[in-house]
Amino acid sequence: MLSLIGTFALLSLVIVFAGVLLTKFADSIAELTSMGHSLAGLLLLAAATSLPELSIGWAAVRIDAADLAVGELLGSCLWNLLLLAILDLGIRSGGRMLSRQSAAHALTATVSVLLVALALVGLITRFDGVFLRMSPSSWSILLTYILCIRLIYEDHQSVNGPIDRETVRKGSLRWAVAGYVACAAVIFLAAPQLAITTEALAEATGIANTFLGVSVVALITSLPEAVTTIAAIRLGAVNMAVANIFGSNAFNLVTLGIVDLATPESVFAIVSGAHLVTGIAVIVVSAVALLGLLYRAEKRYWLIEPDALLVIVLVIGSLALVYDAAN
Repeated sequence: MLSLIGTFALLSLVIVFAGVLLTKFADSIAELTSMGHSLAGLLLLAAATSLPELSIGWAAVRIDAADLAVGELLGSCLWNLLLLAILDLGIRSGGRMLSRQSAAHALTATVSVLLVALALVGLITRFDGVFLRMSPSSWSILLTYILCIRLIYEDHQSVNGPIDRETVRKGSLRWAVAGYVACAAVIFLAAPQLAITTEALAEATGIANTFLGVSVVALITSLPEAVTTIAAIRLGAVNMAVANIFGSNAFNLVTLGIVDLATPESVFAIVSGAHLVTGIAVIVVSAVALLGLLYRAEKRYWLIEPDALLVIVLVIGSLALVYDAAN
C-alpha cells in the first residue's frame, strides 16, 4: 500500500510540474503571436492544462477503468469551478465575481454547460452504437465544440481585431513550441502510469473508481489550472484566468468524447449511472457561476444570490452526493 501511495505521489508531482512548465510555454506562444490574454487563456492555456485529463482518461479507458476516466473528467470541472470561487473570495470587491470584464466570458461558460448537457444525454440514453469508433454523443460534443470555438473566435475578433501576424517572432516561437511539445510528451508518458496506480489503489482501498476519479485524480489533474490561474490573477490578467477555467471545462468535455476512441464500445454505455449526479452538479454550479458573472447588483447577500460562496457550498455538496451515489 505504501509503495502505491509513494508512486501515486511521485507521478502526480511529475504531471503537475510538467503541466506548469507547459502552461508557461503556452503563455510565451501567446505573447509571441499577439493572441491576447482572453484567446490565449481559452485556447492555449485551456488545452495545455487539460492535457493531464486527456492522457489519464485515455489510459484509464485502455485498462478497463472507464468509470475512473469519466469521473476524473467531470470531477475536474467541479474542482475548476471551486477554484474560481475561492479566488474570487480572495480578491473580493463586493461586486461581480472576479471582475466586470469577466462577463465577457459568459459565452465560453455557456459552451461548457452545453457540452455537459450533451454528455448527460449520452449517459442517460446509454446508446452503444459507434461510428468510426465514436458514439453519437462523442461526435455531437466534438462538432459542437468546434462550432462554438469558431463563434468565440469571431466574437473575439469583433472586439479586439485580428491577430497581428507581423509581430510574430519566429526564432523565439520555435523554442516556445519545442518546450510546449516536450512537456506534453512528459505528461503523456507519466499519466498512463498514474491511471494504473490509481486503479490499483481503488482495488486496495475498496473506494469506487467513480468517486476516486471525481475526487483525488480530478483534483490532481486540476492543479495545473490552479497554478496558472493564480499566476494570471497575480499578474492582473483576470481575463486569462477566467478564460482558462471555463475553457478547460469545455475542453474536458471534448476529452470525454476523444477517449471514446480508446474502446470499441461507447464509453457512455459502459460507465456507472452515478456520473449523472456529477454531470448535473457541473451544470448547476456552472449556471450559478455564470449568473455571478452577469449579475449587475453591486450589493450581495451570501447564499441567496449567485456568488462565490454559493458556488463553494454547491461543489462541496455535489462531492458528497457523488460519494453517496458511487458507494
